[in-house]
Amino acid sequence: FQLFTLSTKLLSQIVSEMEKSLWDIAIEQSKIRKNDENSSNEESTMFLFGSKNSGKTSIILRFLDRDEPPKPTVALEYTFGRRAKGNNIAKDVGHIWELGGGTWLSKLMEIPITPKSLMHTTLLLVLDLSVPSELWSTMETLLHAAKTRLEEAIKEAKLTDPSIKDKLQKKAWERVGVDHPDKSMIDPFLIPLVIVGSKHDLFQDFDSEQRKVICKTLRFIAHVHGASLQFFSTKQEQLVSRMRNTFNHCLFDAATSKAIQVDHSKPIFVSPGHDTLQQIGSPPLSEKEIGRVQAKTPMALWKVAFTGILPQTNTNDPALVDDPAKDPQFAEPSIDNLRSQKDEELEHYRKLAERRSKESQLNT
Repeated sequence: FQLFTLSTKLLSQIVSEMEKSLWDIAIEQSKIRKNDENSSNEESTMFLFGSKNSGKTSIILRFLDRDEPPKPTVALEYTFGRRAKGNNIAKDVGHIWELGGGTWLSKLMEIPITPKSLMHTTLLLVLDLSVPSELWSTMETLLHAAKTRLEEAIKEAKLTDPSIKDKLQKKAWERVGVDHPDKSMIDPFLIPLVIVGSKHDLFQDFDSEQRKVICKTLRFIAHVHGASLQFFSTKQEQLVSRMRNTFNHCLFDAATSKAIQVDHSKPIFVSPGHDTLQQIGSPPLSEKEIGRVQAKTPMALWKVAFTGILPQTNTNDPALVDDPAKDPQFAEPSIDNLRSQKDEELEHYRKLAERRSKESQLNT
């Protein structure tokens, strides 16, 4: 009887442990599902913007391993990338937005930069190294537009999360380094910023001194904004691989390289906080010129120096943008014929109005 009692107790204990284990497993699985749901709501975004015809679409296509010719981007375009989650069937999704048209469509930034996406968005500013006459003006215009939109999104986000700006600032300084020796000179962008110098294959044929000025200037701009800087070319596989790593890091939190390359005769690569003002050096101005320049900030001083050597052209003119209605890739015969007919009617009406106006003037 005692043996039977002991066996019953032992069996009850085993059943109890089994029930407990099954219950713990159920709780654990529930937590995993909740974490997966949360992670799906926090999918990362990359927003590419920059110089017109700078190769933004080519960068995206190379990351997605799509072997197709790039097409001109009209306004704002969206695509996405996926990466497997270990052995799970589900995949991580990374959202990719691209702004076309250079600088004049910057108001469309409000679509990819939203209050909900602030904590998981990376900006990728692409500057065409082969057109230095537009480099500073493009950078200045687009960074100002991005900052403006960022401030608006933060203001909206504060309605539901009053500490959102503090969170962004904390993460920004973690990227740069809270103990960085240039901390007093750095105003880090509140969300991750990657500055890309594209078409390095053409840029490397520039005069050595010109390349040195451009490299030093871009290093300064990236450094004071707490951004990373890297050069890119679709014709240099090493740079394509490096860009792919950047995308994987920003979209899927993959490991990234902390290497640094600042030799102007080679493709520049600098991670946030890994450069210093001492290493960058002073603006390309003589002591006499610096004394005459009326610049109130270091950024203004670098602008005077850069634009003095490489005068800038206006890039914020809608008249310079190609008309997408005339682009063959968007051809629609029925619509195009109707448009042509309406254009002819409009031209006929215009000539008729001019003739009547002249007749009226003669009669008076």
